[in-house]
Amino acid sequence: MSIWKKEEYNTNTLNKNIEVNTLIIGGGLTGLLTAYFLNDTSSCVVEARTIGTGVTKNTTAKITYLQSDIYNKIKKLTNKENAKLYLNSQIESVKDLKNLIEKEGINCDLKETPSYIFTSKKSKINKLKEEIYFLKKNGIKVSKSPLPIKYKNYSSYKVNDTYTFNPLKFITSLYEVLNTKNIKVYENTKVLNVKKENDIYICTTDNFTLKAKNIVYTNNYPSFVFPLLMPLRTSIEKSHIIVSLASKYKNFSCINIEKPTYSCRFYKENNKIYQISLGSSHNIAFKQNDNKCFDKVIREFKLNRCNIVDKYSNTDIITSDYMPLIGKIKNNMYISTGYNTWGMTNSILGAKIITDLIKNKQSEYSKLFNPKRINKSNIIKFPYYIFTGLYSYITSKIIKNKSWYKKNIKVHRTLGTDISVYIDEQGIEHKVKNKCPHLGCGLIFNEAEKCWDCPCHSSRFDIDGNCIKGPSNNNIKIK
Repeated sequence: MSIWKKEEYNTNTLNKNIEVNTLIIGGGLTGLLTAYFLNDTSSCVVEARTIGTGVTKNTTAKITYLQSDIYNKIKKLTNKENAKLYLNSQIESVKDLKNLIEKEGINCDLKETPSYIFTSKKSKINKLKEEIYFLKKNGIKVSKSPLPIKYKNYSSYKVNDTYTFNPLKFITSLYEVLNTKNIKVYENTKVLNVKKENDIYICTTDNFTLKAKNIVYTNNYPSFVFPLLMPLRTSIEKSHIIVSLASKYKNFSCINIEKPTYSCRFYKENNKIYQISLGSSHNIAFKQNDNKCFDKVIREFKLNRCNIVDKYSNTDIITSDYMPLIGKIKNNMYISTGYNTWGMTNSILGAKIITDLIKNKQSEYSKLFNPKRINKSNIIKFPYYIFTGLYSYITSKIIKNKSWYKKNIKVHRTLGTDISVYIDEQGIEHKVKNKCPHLGCGLIFNEAEKCWDCPCHSSRFDIDGNCIKGPSNNNIKIK
């Protein structure tokens, strides 16, 4: 479950063959924002499930350019000019999102919220000061200020011109805006295959075909675009979020600069106050006991277990140089992904850059975020990506029954096939194949969220084998 609940609306599912100018694959923030800025009735969005129920619904929804120590990371891996340009893009995106919400009269609990960065390690104080120095040198008003929550920290700084909001209220309202413009959004419409014929992309779903001049991938992990683009240039980070009742509302958001990431914000709705605490971030290859990760968040923030109302995990694409992958992959094919956990600002940034590219306009950021860019970070991290990929695959095949599995979870081999069994609270057995259809990795049971997760590329399946998160397109049901 997630704290963000989607409002009801009349949904559309593709029910015939269609031909469009631009097909946008992915009904999250980037997909709908791209359709909004294109403003073309000969474009459409398709979403495999329902809009906003992927990464969008699991975000902490902070609209900020104060992003841990990302600017010094970019500066060290590339150069200070790139770091400054990335900073400019984030400041601009904060303003763009705020202006869009006000222009369209979207009620999404937008609130100006001070952002803090801090360190809970004495050894990282100089690293924090480096980030603050960079920000101040580039005209950002940053002040030293104590963290408004009881959490171990040695130093903290804040900025004021940042925001928080409810992402699903926003995306539902944006859907209605697109509806009034007669721009179609099709839910429960999964694209299974894409091929090109005579400069037209032919996209097939379970029952119908879409033809498009332009195709835009805005899904979290676009798996069939440029060969090996994602596995060899990105890693996947998993974070765990705890939502708990709080007695007092505190208007701030915060994030530390070291790993693992810990961050926090508050949200008020229906006379209830919630603390949204995120932590235990890690590469999905190395930590797979989700209950243990959730417990660590509870301990770090000293949360009362009786006050916990929701807990869920999220996965983010981390690029080698900490900048998103936005732009053209090949003729009339575009992607926007790799947001390095900062999806609120980079969603609107990606939508605007791709819109400019499709309309043959210049964007000052298109070169910086070119998905095929080459820099030293690609070379430095290449062995790491190879190792983590192999490690995930091999360990998923060798150690099938994890040490933390309870008696109601079991993986066994039958007639040459690995079968996973989960016995629910009513004693009902749920049997599925223990093999991710994407690239064949073994699956791990996530007891906290009652699902099977892929430790290689983060596909997810429910206990009955339905695919509920990509990059996999297929189910793991036993026929």
